[in-house]
Amino acid sequence: MDASSNEPFQRFQSLYAEAKAALPQDFNAMTVASTDAQGRPSARVCLLKDADERGFVFYTNRRSKKGRDLSRPGAWAALCFYWPVLGQQVRVEGEVALVSDEESDAYFATRPRESQLGAWVSEQSEPLASRDHLDARLLEVTKRYQGGAVPRPPHWGGFRVVPSRLEFWKAHPHRLHWREEYVRVGRTWERRTLWP
Repeated sequence: MDASSNEPFQRFQSLYAEAKAALPQDFNAMTVASTDAQGRPSARVCLLKDADERGFVFYTNRRSKKGRDLSRPGAWAALCFYWPVLGQQVRVEGEVALVSDEESDAYFATRPRESQLGAWVSEQSEPLASRDHLDARLLEVTKRYQGGAVPRPPHWGGFRVVPSRLEFWKAHPHRLHWREEYVRVGRTWERRTLWP
């Protein structure tokens, strides 16, 4: 069955609003799975910051392991949202694109100052000698930007997963769950039901 170009996104937004109303925090948590150049998978939880017809956006240190995986030309990622309180899950698969510097700057400006400083401090995914070293680095960066705005580090920015597939899963008794899949075909989506 063909679906409109907006249908899966409208459906996601509706479910996302339910999750936000039901959960006091981390309603936007999602597992992000990527692969390295050798095809070895890696997964971690990140926070969704924006979602529309263009894709699903999150921000991170682009020099981190996930940042390097996702910055490779032609990189793909998989996302998984799971809200047990709703008995619902959404899976997303698609190609990865960098979020523009303008969008990354705009989002960075909304972050708490401590998180902005942390983006400069952390050499994410690299070995850390000690907590004292981290604390000293934070003190140094705090002094550097004391009394002024904290600019976005050039190595920190957003990624957008541009979906080619979305799956909506709803829990039902006896593991007879309900699954509906949307697969992008040109500018529209094909919708089909999957066996549990």
